[in-house]
Amino acid sequence: MCKNMDWSPFPSHPTIASSKRRHRLKHSKVQIYRLSWKRWEENMKKDMELMNLKLYLENQSIIEENEKLRKKASLLQRENLALMSEYQKKFPHLDRFSTTLLLLLQQKH
Repeated sequence: MCKNMDWSPFPSHPTIASSKRRHRLKHSKVQIYRLSWKRWEENMKKDMELMNLKLYLENQSIIEENEKLRKKASLLQRENLALMSEYQKKFPHLDRFSTTLLLLLQQKH
């Protein structure tokens, strides 16, 4: 047998102690891995929430701008109809197509 290396059931034995140390190291590595994975998940969740908020705000501004453009288009359409009606009163012999052409020609000059 080796000097001072007799087998002993106590943890102070080099083989048992090193085995426990290895187990503790593995266990701590797993804990570190779990902690880093948990931090990564938390960071990803925060990043996704932030991106979601940014997209939501951008979407809201697009919706507002779209509503403004819709109102402007409606106003222009009413104005166009009023002008068409006015020209048809002035030139009753022209049909709608001719009136439109006349309006377009006058706008160019």
